[in-house]
Amino acid sequence: MVAQMIEGWNLVIGIEIHAQVNSKSKLFSSSPTDFGSKPNSQVSLIDAAMPGMLPVINKFCIEQAVKSGIGLNAKINKKSIFDRKNYFYQDLPQGYQISQYKDPIVGEGFVEIETENGQKKIGVERLHLEQDAGKSLHDQDPNFTFVDLNRSGIALMEIVSKPDMNSPEEAVEYVRKVRSILRYLGTCDGNMEQGSLRADVNVSVNKPGNELGTRCEIKNLNSFKFIHAAIVYEAKRQIKLIEQGESVNQETRLFNTQSGETRSMRSKEDAHDYRYFPDPDLLPLTLDDDWIKGLQDSIPELPDQIKERFINEYFLSSYDANIIVSDKATSEYFEDVVKNRNPKLVTTWVTGELFSILNKKNLIIEDSPITSKQLGELIDNIENGKISNRQAKEVLEEMCESGKGASEIIDEKGLSQISDENEIESLVDNVLNSNPENVKKYKNGKDKLFGFFVGEAMKLSKGKANPKIVNDLIKKKLSQ
Repeated sequence: MVAQMIEGWNLVIGIEIHAQVNSKSKLFSSSPTDFGSKPNSQVSLIDAAMPGMLPVINKFCIEQAVKSGIGLNAKINKKSIFDRKNYFYQDLPQGYQISQYKDPIVGEGFVEIETENGQKKIGVERLHLEQDAGKSLHDQDPNFTFVDLNRSGIALMEIVSKPDMNSPEEAVEYVRKVRSILRYLGTCDGNMEQGSLRADVNVSVNKPGNELGTRCEIKNLNSFKFIHAAIVYEAKRQIKLIEQGESVNQETRLFNTQSGETRSMRSKEDAHDYRYFPDPDLLPLTLDDDWIKGLQDSIPELPDQIKERFINEYFLSSYDANIIVSDKATSEYFEDVVKNRNPKLVTTWVTGELFSILNKKNLIIEDSPITSKQLGELIDNIENGKISNRQAKEVLEEMCESGKGASEIIDEKGLSQISDENEIESLVDNVLNSNPENVKKYKNGKDKLFGFFVGEAMKLSKGKANPKIVNDLIKKKLSQ
């Protein structure tokens, strides 16, 4: 649909991801960073920009930024500088933001994403550290704007991509991949609903062979759905303007989640508008080679490495492995279940049946009512022939509602599957002996009657007979 929408046009997308550093205290003060606290309850004199209060760098935030850079296959700059980015807004008490401009802590890198045409490398321009601003509240009283400074000074990593994406799907996959890497590293919790990770998306269109078009930035997108919808709308808007002979203005826009439209917020600033200069209260940050290597050695297994291992160790398809490793909690859950079990069967039940239940209940896997141990027990009952796949789905639903284990539910409901070959053979003989005319028709070429015999045998066993044994026995007897 999107490809048809921009047929004859190139779509160029770059993204700035703002990821909150997973830290208990702020970038330049010891104030806590707990989400949902009472307004203005986590504000130090530094955060409130009281005269004479000097910032002190939080070493842990520096570690988290370097780890993130390593995870993004990026160059770690041994020398970086904090700058003052000057602008005025009511929730920025200093009148400037401490950020990084020409000398960021992390340089160029890349991530690889899955597209419909295979893997694609998306360049990362830089990762720099900066402090967040406070929050303005406009809906308490129409005559006033209230300011909550709890977020003021919280450490953010701004991850700037190169303009390497050419569709909304690629943009979503890129943000999803970066979020996944940060969550595996533990450097950002990636909670988009709480604002821990949000994206500013730059969109431009141009005709093939022409110069790049004028870009517009869409600010503060906090879900994959909104990222996709905002890009689609903005691309259509720009194409329509150009086809009408009008110009696209470089500007910052906001996305209205209700109407699905973008609207103008302000003209787009350039770097010189912010009058960047090195912060005189903070010395240049110098990192030691051995210190960087120590962090490098502490990096856990990341999604791409786990995906390759799952493919080699469990013989998963690239598609299945990609789904499982895209989320750290899912890959850990899967590994708990798959130990000494059939990987194909485990994959089916985790990504199919379990995901289906979680989606219906609007739950994430961390909140799953079925533990990895419980799902493993259910799969054991399938593998040892105690229940069929159909019965297992019924048991899974009951496990979800009651919290009971699979074996307990199977015993309570009398669901144990009949796998005794002699007992099933007796059922099959009964069916075939009761339907001699149909047996004759089958042997004369009416193959579709095979399903009839299977159905009758299953009905006779009240659905408890092992379907595979039933099929094998009927096939054997009808061929005699």
